[in-house]
Amino acid sequence: MSIFSNLFKTKKSPAKPVKPSASTLKTAQKKATQKKPATKQRPAPKPAATQQAALQPSHQAGKSLAKQPPADLPLLGQDFIDLDLPEPLNLAIRKLNFSNCTPIQKEVLPHSLDGEDVIAQAQTGTGKTAAFLISIITYHLENPERQPRKAGTPFALIIAPTRELVMQIASDAELLTAFTDLHVMAVVGGIDYEKQKRELERPVEVIVATPGRLLDFCRSGVINLGQVETLVIDEADRMLNMGFIPDVKAIVQRTPKKDKRQTQLYSATFSEDIKRLAKTWTLDPVKIEIAPEQVAVSSVEQLIYFTSESEKFTVLCNLIAQQTESKVIVFVNRRDETRRLEEKLYRQGFKTGLLTGEVAQRKRIKTLDEFKDGDIQVMVATDVAGRGIHVDNISHVVNYNLPEDPEDYVHRIGRTGRAGAKGISISLVCESDAFMMPSIEALLGESLSFTYPPDDLLIQLGSPVRARRVNNDLIPKDKDTRKPPRRRG
Repeated sequence: MSIFSNLFKTKKSPAKPVKPSASTLKTAQKKATQKKPATKQRPAPKPAATQQAALQPSHQAGKSLAKQPPADLPLLGQDFIDLDLPEPLNLAIRKLNFSNCTPIQKEVLPHSLDGEDVIAQAQTGTGKTAAFLISIITYHLENPERQPRKAGTPFALIIAPTRELVMQIASDAELLTAFTDLHVMAVVGGIDYEKQKRELERPVEVIVATPGRLLDFCRSGVINLGQVETLVIDEADRMLNMGFIPDVKAIVQRTPKKDKRQTQLYSATFSEDIKRLAKTWTLDPVKIEIAPEQVAVSSVEQLIYFTSESEKFTVLCNLIAQQTESKVIVFVNRRDETRRLEEKLYRQGFKTGLLTGEVAQRKRIKTLDEFKDGDIQVMVATDVAGRGIHVDNISHVVNYNLPEDPEDYVHRIGRTGRAGAKGISISLVCESDAFMMPSIEALLGESLSFTYPPDDLLIQLGSPVRARRVNNDLIPKDKDTRKPPRRRG
């Protein structure tokens, strides 16, 4: 399930399904080629393609997606009607059952659709991904290519700090380009280099990438950024914190000058360093601010349970047992503690997954997919890995330890309560955690009330129902796994 299911506010009364008429489909390309005024010195609009070009099969990720719309689609929300988007994009929005824009989309889209640069302060989960994707897709449909694009030469580039975020953005882009000919590709490390290189040998319109792998392909000549017309830098503050800014600077230098491209920069915080970078990379940008901590607090119920260290695991297990149909993320401060806790939960019979920086990339992707699909109920994660989790319908976030950095607390609880949906965060605070509370409360601008766990969360646990794992295989608890001594003689 995509993060998009919560990115748009849905009307309280569902709209009556409506079948798109033949005339609606026939005018798709006509609407798509109506150019809006732009403030950037981009290439002039190209001649319109054939009447059916906008509805031809896509080449995204090597898949041939069905381009004909379903028989019944919901009505388009007034917010999107007002934006006058191209019909192929409207069809995708209707197919995804979106209704009205989120606040960040209402602020960003009128400017980004007109080609203006944007710098926006927005938390993950507010709908910013859809905002920049919609503007990218609209520009492509309103400026159809006369000739096929050269291999490895995108017109749009989206840079994000983590593999997981890149994969999520690319997945969401595929949903919104379902009725277009756009080819979207994710370029990330941890995946076979030669395989990605082969995929880049064909035309690609939109590249979503992490800085390191993208720069590798640029330096080897596989990717050429000289024709980028839209540049999106997502989660710029994390890029800064993770040390990626030198790579990002090298990437931006390979794109056209800022008066020849549109630049959108998104960041959860606007430090002085981020402001300087934004000034360097953008031209007369529109500035939009939505404080991330306000977004998180308004949509998440925060509970603080005061426990002893020995009670934490009991409380956690009973809590998870009460949420049989829900997804739960448990945050732990250290990787070794994360491994031990995930193993203990597994032995108690829960469907668990582990997400830390030391988990191999293929395993991380597989684990996240299983979490999205519900095959894993409980994800145990560290802060660095957990920020890459963008999954719908996470009902609870549990802080097994309080983070040392108060901003990590905000990022943790932001995994639930996304885009206006309600969520619950529960912090298990023992005596050694309590000293971190003042800095968290100072960041939130409010006091958080402590309470003791209810009695039903303190029920004594039974014996483990599963054997412990060795090299991911189950072995009986009492079996000696040591090799027998070799006989002499």
